[in-house]
Amino acid sequence: MSRKVFVVGVGMTKFEKPGSRDWDYPDMAREAGTNALNDAGISYDLIEQAAVGYCYGDSTAGQRALYELGVTGIPVVNVNNNCATGSSALYLASRFIEGGLADCTLALGFEKMEKGSIGIKYLDRAIPMQWTVEKMNEKRGFTAAPPAPQMFGNAGREYMERYGVKAESFARIAEKNHRHSANNPYSQFRDVYTLDEILASPMVHEPLTKLQCCPTSDGSAAVVLASESFVREHGLEARAVEIIGMAMQTDFPSSFESNSDMKFIGFDMSRAAAQKVYKQSGYGPTDVDVIELHDCFSANELVTYEAIGLCEEGGAGDLIDSGAVTYGGDWVVNPSGGLISKGHPLGATGLAQCAELTWQLRGEAEARQVDDVNLAMQHNLGLGGACVMAMYKRAELV
Repeated sequence: MSRKVFVVGVGMTKFEKPGSRDWDYPDMAREAGTNALNDAGISYDLIEQAAVGYCYGDSTAGQRALYELGVTGIPVVNVNNNCATGSSALYLASRFIEGGLADCTLALGFEKMEKGSIGIKYLDRAIPMQWTVEKMNEKRGFTAAPPAPQMFGNAGREYMERYGVKAESFARIAEKNHRHSANNPYSQFRDVYTLDEILASPMVHEPLTKLQCCPTSDGSAAVVLASESFVREHGLEARAVEIIGMAMQTDFPSSFESNSDMKFIGFDMSRAAAQKVYKQSGYGPTDVDVIELHDCFSANELVTYEAIGLCEEGGAGDLIDSGAVTYGGDWVVNPSGGLISKGHPLGATGLAQCAELTWQLRGEAEARQVDDVNLAMQHNLGLGGACVMAMYKRAELV
Protein backbone atom coordinates (compact mmCIF):
# COMPACT_ATOMS: atom_id res chain seq x y z
CA MET A 1 0.00 0.00 0.00
CA SER A 2 1.39 3.41 -0.96
CA ARG A 3 2.11 5.97 1.74
CA LYS A 4 0.85 9.54 1.96
CA VAL A 5 3.16 12.33 0.80
CA PHE A 6 3.21 15.85 2.24
CA VAL A 7 4.81 19.11 1.15
CA VAL A 8 6.43 20.56 4.27
CA GLY A 9 8.72 23.23 2.86
CA VAL A 10 8.85 25.36 -0.29
CA GLY A 11 11.21 28.03 -1.50
CA MET A 12 12.25 29.83 -4.66
CA THR A 13 14.27 32.69 -6.03
CA LYS A 14 12.89 35.62 -7.92
CA PHE A 15 12.83 34.70 -11.59
CA GLU A 16 15.13 36.97 -13.59
CA LYS A 17 15.90 37.87 -17.18
CA PRO A 18 19.00 35.86 -18.24
CA GLY A 19 22.16 37.82 -17.59
CA SER A 20 20.47 40.52 -15.51
CA ARG A 21 21.84 39.24 -12.20
CA ASP A 22 25.39 38.18 -11.35
CA TRP A 23 24.78 34.60 -10.22
CA ASP A 24 25.28 31.01 -11.32
CA TYR A 25 23.09 27.95 -10.89
CA PRO A 26 24.72 26.92 -7.56
CA ASP A 27 23.82 30.34 -6.19
CA MET A 28 20.24 29.93 -7.39
CA ALA A 29 19.99 26.45 -5.87
CA ARG A 30 21.46 27.55 -2.55
CA GLU A 31 18.93 30.37 -2.25
CA ALA A 32 15.88 28.28 -3.21
CA GLY A 33 16.99 25.21 -1.25
CA THR A 34 17.78 27.19 1.89
CA ASN A 35 14.41 28.92 1.67
CA ALA A 36 12.63 25.56 1.41
CA LEU A 37 14.55 24.03 4.32
CA ASN A 38 13.90 27.10 6.46
CA ASP A 39 10.23 26.97 5.53
CA ALA A 40 10.11 23.36 6.73
CA GLY A 41 12.20 24.16 9.79
CA ILE A 42 14.60 21.28 9.21
CA SER A 43 18.28 20.89 8.40
CA TYR A 44 19.66 19.45 5.16
CA ASP A 45 21.08 16.37 6.89
CA LEU A 46 17.51 15.06 7.31
CA ILE A 47 17.07 14.85 3.51
CA GLU A 48 17.47 11.21 2.47
CA GLN A 49 17.17 11.42 -1.32
CA ALA A 50 16.95 14.21 -3.88
CA ALA A 51 15.76 14.71 -7.44
CA VAL A 52 17.21 17.72 -9.25
CA GLY A 53 15.78 19.09 -12.49
CA TYR A 54 17.42 21.23 -15.16
CA CYS A 55 17.51 21.22 -18.95
CA TYR A 56 20.69 23.14 -19.74
CA GLY A 57 23.85 21.97 -17.99
CA ASP A 58 26.36 19.20 -17.60
CA SER A 59 25.47 15.75 -16.37
CA THR A 60 25.99 16.10 -12.60
CA ALA A 61 24.99 19.73 -12.17
CA GLY A 62 22.38 18.54 -9.68
CA GLN A 63 25.08 17.32 -7.31
CA ARG A 64 27.07 20.53 -7.71
CA ALA A 65 23.93 22.52 -6.92
CA LEU A 66 23.08 20.49 -3.83
CA TYR A 67 26.62 20.66 -2.46
CA GLU A 68 25.79 24.28 -1.65
CA LEU A 69 23.36 22.89 0.95
CA GLY A 70 25.51 20.02 2.23
CA VAL A 71 27.67 17.08 1.20
CA THR A 72 25.96 14.15 2.87
CA GLY A 73 26.33 11.21 0.47
CA ILE A 74 22.63 10.91 -0.36
CA PRO A 75 21.40 9.58 -3.71
CA VAL A 76 20.88 12.42 -6.20
CA VAL A 77 19.01 11.81 -9.47
CA ASN A 78 19.34 14.38 -12.26
CA VAL A 79 16.09 14.94 -14.21
CA ASN A 80 15.41 16.45 -17.65
CA ASN A 81 11.89 16.38 -19.08
CA ASN A 82 11.85 19.58 -21.10
CA CYS A 83 9.43 22.19 -19.68
CA ALA A 84 7.95 19.60 -17.27
CA THR A 85 11.35 19.03 -15.66
CA GLY A 86 10.57 20.65 -12.30
CA SER A 87 7.35 18.71 -11.76
CA SER A 88 9.09 15.52 -12.96
CA ALA A 89 11.64 15.97 -10.17
CA LEU A 90 8.74 16.49 -7.78
CA TYR A 91 7.03 13.36 -9.13
CA LEU A 92 10.17 11.30 -8.56
CA ALA A 93 10.86 12.70 -5.09
CA SER A 94 7.28 11.95 -4.08
CA ARG A 95 7.61 8.38 -5.35
CA PHE A 96 10.59 7.80 -3.06
CA ILE A 97 8.32 8.50 -0.11
CA GLU A 98 5.19 6.86 -1.47
CA GLY A 99 7.13 3.65 -2.11
CA GLY A 100 8.72 3.58 1.33
CA LEU A 101 12.27 4.32 0.15
CA ALA A 102 12.61 7.51 2.21
CA ASP A 103 10.80 9.65 4.77
CA CYS A 104 12.12 13.05 3.70
CA THR A 105 13.17 14.05 0.20
CA LEU A 106 14.03 17.19 -1.73
CA ALA A 107 12.98 18.19 -5.22
CA LEU A 108 15.11 21.01 -6.59
CA GLY A 109 14.99 22.69 -9.99
CA PHE A 110 17.00 25.46 -11.59
CA GLU A 111 17.89 26.93 -14.95
CA LYS A 112 20.52 29.31 -16.25
CA MET A 113 19.25 30.14 -19.71
CA GLU A 114 20.63 31.89 -22.74
CA LYS A 115 18.99 35.09 -23.95
CA GLY A 116 16.41 34.89 -26.71
CA SER A 117 14.05 32.18 -27.90
CA ILE A 118 14.87 28.55 -27.24
CA GLY A 119 16.48 26.90 -30.24
CA ILE A 120 17.96 23.54 -31.22
CA LYS A 121 21.16 22.92 -29.26
CA TYR A 122 22.60 19.88 -31.01
CA LEU A 123 22.53 19.73 -34.79
CA ASP A 124 24.33 16.40 -35.27
CA ARG A 125 21.55 14.13 -33.94
CA ALA A 126 17.78 13.61 -33.98
CA ILE A 127 15.92 16.30 -32.07
CA PRO A 128 13.64 14.99 -29.30
CA MET A 129 10.59 16.72 -30.78
CA GLN A 130 11.30 15.44 -34.29
CA TRP A 131 7.96 13.69 -34.75
CA THR A 132 6.01 16.71 -33.47
CA VAL A 133 7.90 19.17 -35.68
CA GLU A 134 7.51 16.95 -38.74
CA LYS A 135 3.75 16.64 -38.22
CA MET A 136 3.37 20.37 -37.74
CA ASN A 137 5.38 21.06 -40.87
CA GLU A 138 3.29 18.61 -42.89
CA LYS A 139 0.09 20.33 -41.80
CA ARG A 140 0.90 24.05 -41.79
CA GLY A 141 4.47 24.45 -42.99
CA PHE A 142 7.33 26.08 -41.09
CA THR A 143 7.78 29.84 -40.76
CA ALA A 144 10.60 32.09 -39.58
CA ALA A 145 9.12 32.28 -36.08
CA PRO A 146 10.77 30.25 -33.28
CA PRO A 147 9.49 26.63 -33.20
CA ALA A 148 7.68 26.75 -29.83
CA PRO A 149 5.34 29.68 -30.59
CA GLN A 150 4.62 28.09 -33.95
CA MET A 151 3.50 24.84 -32.31
CA PHE A 152 1.34 26.49 -29.67
CA GLY A 153 0.15 29.24 -31.96
CA ASN A 154 -1.01 26.62 -34.45
CA ALA A 155 -2.95 24.91 -31.65
CA GLY A 156 -4.63 28.25 -31.01
CA ARG A 157 -5.42 28.59 -34.71
CA GLU A 158 -7.02 25.18 -34.77
CA TYR A 159 -9.20 26.10 -31.79
CA MET A 160 -10.23 29.31 -33.56
CA GLU A 161 -11.07 27.42 -36.74
CA ARG A 162 -13.14 24.82 -34.91
CA TYR A 163 -15.06 26.99 -32.49
CA GLY A 164 -14.93 30.57 -33.75
CA VAL A 165 -12.84 31.89 -30.87
CA LYS A 166 -11.35 35.34 -31.56
CA ALA A 167 -7.80 36.58 -31.01
CA GLU A 168 -9.07 38.75 -28.15
CA SER A 169 -9.76 35.65 -26.04
CA PHE A 170 -6.11 34.60 -26.15
CA ALA A 171 -5.02 38.15 -25.35
CA ARG A 172 -7.43 38.19 -22.41
CA ILE A 173 -5.49 35.28 -20.85
CA ALA A 174 -2.26 37.28 -21.09
CA GLU A 175 -3.98 40.37 -19.64
CA LYS A 176 -5.16 38.28 -16.69
CA ASN A 177 -1.79 36.70 -15.97
CA HIS A 178 0.18 39.94 -16.27
CA ARG A 179 -2.33 41.54 -13.91
CA HIS A 180 -1.94 38.69 -11.42
CA SER A 181 1.85 38.92 -11.49
CA ALA A 182 1.79 42.51 -10.25
CA ASN A 183 1.24 41.05 -6.77
CA ASN A 184 4.02 38.44 -6.99
CA PRO A 185 7.44 39.57 -5.73
CA TYR A 186 9.03 36.48 -7.34
CA SER A 187 7.77 37.36 -10.82
CA GLN A 188 10.15 38.33 -13.62
CA PHE A 189 7.64 40.87 -14.94
CA ARG A 190 5.19 42.85 -12.81
CA ASP A 191 3.84 45.25 -15.40
CA VAL A 192 0.11 45.39 -16.06
CA TYR A 193 -1.10 45.74 -19.67
CA THR A 194 -4.44 46.52 -21.21
CA LEU A 195 -6.05 44.17 -23.69
CA ASP A 196 -5.32 46.64 -26.49
CA GLU A 197 -1.64 46.86 -25.51
CA ILE A 198 -1.32 43.07 -25.59
CA LEU A 199 -2.98 42.84 -29.00
CA ALA A 200 -0.78 45.65 -30.33
CA SER A 201 2.51 44.14 -29.17
CA PRO A 202 4.70 42.60 -31.92
CA MET A 203 3.23 39.54 -33.60
CA VAL A 204 5.31 36.39 -33.02
CA HIS A 205 3.12 33.75 -34.68
CA GLU A 206 -0.55 34.49 -35.15
CA PRO A 207 -2.55 34.71 -32.92
CA LEU A 208 0.31 35.07 -30.42
CA THR A 209 1.79 38.50 -29.82
CA LYS A 210 4.93 39.00 -27.77
CA LEU A 211 3.04 39.70 -24.54
CA GLN A 212 1.30 36.33 -24.87
CA CYS A 213 4.59 34.40 -24.86
CA CYS A 214 6.64 33.33 -21.84
CA PRO A 215 10.19 34.71 -21.56
CA THR A 216 13.41 32.80 -21.01
CA SER A 217 14.38 33.07 -17.35
CA ASP A 218 16.99 32.30 -14.74
CA GLY A 219 15.89 30.99 -11.38
CA SER A 220 15.36 28.11 -8.99
CA ALA A 221 12.68 26.54 -6.80
CA ALA A 222 12.70 23.75 -4.23
CA VAL A 223 10.22 21.57 -2.36
CA VAL A 224 10.76 19.44 0.76
CA LEU A 225 8.53 16.35 0.93
CA ALA A 226 7.88 14.09 3.91
CA SER A 227 6.00 11.00 5.01
CA GLU A 228 3.27 11.15 7.62
CA SER A 229 5.57 9.68 10.28
CA PHE A 230 8.21 12.34 9.56
CA VAL A 231 5.59 15.10 9.74
CA ARG A 232 4.41 13.90 13.14
CA GLU A 233 7.90 13.26 14.50
CA HIS A 234 9.03 16.79 13.65
CA GLY A 235 5.79 18.58 14.55
CA LEU A 236 5.07 19.81 11.03
CA GLU A 237 1.33 19.16 10.98
CA ALA A 238 0.41 22.85 10.77
CA ARG A 239 2.71 23.42 7.78
CA ALA A 240 1.93 20.25 5.83
CA VAL A 241 0.08 20.17 2.51
CA GLU A 242 -0.90 16.72 1.24
CA ILE A 243 -0.42 15.62 -2.35
CA ILE A 244 -3.70 13.73 -2.79
CA GLY A 245 -3.19 12.92 -6.46
CA MET A 246 -0.29 13.05 -8.91
CA ALA A 247 0.10 11.66 -12.41
CA MET A 248 2.57 11.82 -15.25
CA GLN A 249 1.68 11.08 -18.86
CA THR A 250 3.73 10.95 -22.02
CA ASP A 251 2.58 11.08 -25.64
CA PHE A 252 -0.13 8.85 -27.09
CA PRO A 253 -0.41 7.66 -30.72
CA SER A 254 -2.97 10.44 -31.20
CA SER A 255 -0.20 12.98 -30.58
CA PHE A 256 1.21 12.10 -33.99
CA GLU A 257 -1.58 10.34 -35.90
CA SER A 258 -4.51 12.70 -35.39
CA ASN A 259 -3.41 15.60 -37.62
CA SER A 260 -4.51 17.89 -34.79
CA ASP A 261 -2.38 20.86 -33.76
CA MET A 262 -3.85 20.68 -30.25
CA LYS A 263 -2.87 17.05 -29.91
CA PHE A 264 0.62 17.77 -31.29
CA ILE A 265 1.22 19.98 -28.24
CA GLY A 266 -0.05 17.53 -25.62
CA PHE A 267 -3.82 17.94 -25.35
CA ASP A 268 -4.32 14.21 -24.79
CA MET A 269 -1.48 14.02 -22.27
CA SER A 270 -3.12 16.78 -20.25
CA ARG A 271 -6.56 15.18 -20.45
CA ALA A 272 -5.27 11.75 -19.36
CA ALA A 273 -3.20 13.17 -16.49
CA ALA A 274 -6.20 15.17 -15.27
CA GLN A 275 -8.48 12.15 -15.31
CA LYS A 276 -5.96 10.13 -13.30
CA VAL A 277 -5.60 12.87 -10.70
CA TYR A 278 -9.37 13.23 -10.38
CA LYS A 279 -9.70 9.48 -9.85
CA GLN A 280 -6.85 9.31 -7.34
CA SER A 281 -8.02 12.28 -5.29
CA GLY A 282 -11.75 11.68 -5.46
CA TYR A 283 -12.29 15.29 -6.55
CA GLY A 284 -13.24 16.80 -9.89
CA PRO A 285 -12.44 20.09 -11.58
CA THR A 286 -15.44 21.89 -10.09
CA ASP A 287 -14.10 21.17 -6.59
CA VAL A 288 -10.83 22.99 -7.21
CA ASP A 289 -10.31 26.60 -6.06
CA VAL A 290 -6.96 27.60 -7.53
CA ILE A 291 -4.86 26.27 -10.42
CA GLU A 292 -1.30 26.82 -11.59
CA LEU A 293 -1.54 25.95 -15.29
CA HIS A 294 1.26 25.72 -17.87
CA ASP A 295 0.67 28.91 -19.88
CA CYS A 296 3.92 28.93 -21.85
CA PHE A 297 1.75 30.70 -24.44
CA SER A 298 -1.77 32.01 -23.99
CA ALA A 299 -3.02 29.49 -26.55
CA ASN A 300 -1.92 26.61 -24.35
CA GLU A 301 -3.80 27.92 -21.32
CA LEU A 302 -6.95 28.28 -23.41
CA VAL A 303 -6.92 24.80 -24.96
CA THR A 304 -5.95 23.25 -21.61
CA TYR A 305 -9.12 24.59 -19.98
CA GLU A 306 -10.95 22.05 -22.11
CA ALA A 307 -8.36 19.28 -21.70
CA ILE A 308 -8.59 19.32 -17.90
CA GLY A 309 -12.37 19.64 -17.82
CA LEU A 310 -12.94 23.26 -16.79
CA CYS A 311 -15.38 23.58 -19.69
CA GLU A 312 -17.17 21.54 -22.31
CA GLU A 313 -15.78 21.05 -25.81
CA GLY A 314 -15.49 24.43 -27.53
CA GLY A 315 -16.22 26.38 -24.36
CA ALA A 316 -12.75 27.71 -23.53
CA GLY A 317 -13.23 31.05 -25.26
CA ASP A 318 -16.41 31.75 -23.33
CA LEU A 319 -14.68 30.67 -20.11
CA ILE A 320 -11.92 33.27 -20.30
CA ASP A 321 -14.25 35.94 -21.70
CA SER A 322 -16.66 35.46 -18.79
CA GLY A 323 -14.08 36.10 -16.06
CA ALA A 324 -14.51 32.61 -14.61
CA VAL A 325 -10.75 32.02 -14.23
CA THR A 326 -9.68 35.06 -12.22
CA TYR A 327 -10.48 36.54 -8.81
CA GLY A 328 -14.22 36.49 -8.21
CA GLY A 329 -14.77 33.68 -10.73
CA ASP A 330 -15.12 29.92 -10.39
CA TRP A 331 -11.36 29.38 -10.28
CA VAL A 332 -8.28 31.56 -10.02
CA VAL A 333 -5.91 30.28 -12.69
CA ASN A 334 -2.27 31.33 -12.37
CA PRO A 335 -2.46 33.72 -9.42
CA SER A 336 1.35 33.78 -9.58
CA GLY A 337 1.25 35.36 -13.04
CA GLY A 338 1.97 32.06 -14.72
CA LEU A 339 4.83 31.41 -17.10
CA ILE A 340 3.83 34.35 -19.29
CA SER A 341 4.64 36.90 -16.62
CA LYS A 342 6.32 35.13 -13.69
CA GLY A 343 8.88 33.59 -16.07
CA HIS A 344 9.88 30.12 -17.19
CA PRO A 345 13.28 28.78 -16.05
CA LEU A 346 12.50 25.28 -17.35
CA GLY A 347 13.85 23.19 -14.48
CA ALA A 348 12.26 25.38 -11.82
CA THR A 349 8.80 26.05 -13.25
CA GLY A 350 6.96 22.98 -11.94
CA LEU A 351 8.39 23.43 -8.46
CA ALA A 352 7.50 27.13 -8.43
CA GLN A 353 3.93 26.07 -9.24
CA CYS A 354 3.97 23.77 -6.21
CA ALA A 355 5.34 26.58 -4.05
CA GLU A 356 2.59 28.96 -5.13
CA LEU A 357 -0.15 26.42 -4.44
CA THR A 358 1.34 25.56 -1.05
CA TRP A 359 1.32 29.23 -0.09
CA GLN A 360 -2.25 29.56 -1.32
CA LEU A 361 -3.42 26.57 0.75
CA ARG A 362 -1.63 27.87 3.85
CA GLY A 363 -3.07 31.35 3.38
CA GLU A 364 0.42 32.81 2.91
CA ALA A 365 0.15 34.26 -0.61
CA GLU A 366 -0.24 37.83 0.67
CA ALA A 367 -1.68 40.28 -1.90
CA ARG A 368 -2.47 37.51 -4.38
CA GLN A 369 -4.19 35.25 -1.83
CA VAL A 370 -7.33 33.53 -3.11
CA ASP A 371 -10.22 33.41 -0.64
CA ASP A 372 -11.13 30.14 1.09
CA VAL A 373 -8.72 27.81 -0.70
CA ASN A 374 -9.35 24.13 0.06
CA LEU A 375 -8.10 22.39 -3.09
CA ALA A 376 -5.34 23.39 -5.50
CA MET A 377 -4.26 21.82 -8.78
CA GLN A 378 -1.05 21.93 -10.83
CA HIS A 379 -0.49 21.37 -14.56
CA ASN A 380 3.04 21.34 -16.04
CA LEU A 381 3.66 20.37 -19.67
CA GLY A 382 6.77 19.56 -21.68
CA LEU A 383 6.79 18.85 -25.40
CA GLY A 384 8.49 15.73 -26.53
CA GLY A 385 6.65 14.87 -24.23
CA ALA A 386 5.57 14.83 -20.60
CA CYS A 387 2.68 16.21 -18.58
CA VAL A 388 2.55 16.19 -14.78
CA MET A 389 -0.54 17.09 -12.82
CA ALA A 390 -1.08 17.15 -9.07
CA MET A 391 -3.86 17.87 -6.60
CA TYR A 392 -3.05 19.43 -3.21
CA LYS A 393 -5.00 19.79 0.02
CA ARG A 394 -4.21 21.08 3.48
CA ALA A 395 -3.21 18.17 5.66
CA GLU A 396 -5.81 16.78 8.02
CA LEU A 397 -3.57 15.34 10.73
CA VAL A 398 -4.85 15.12 14.28
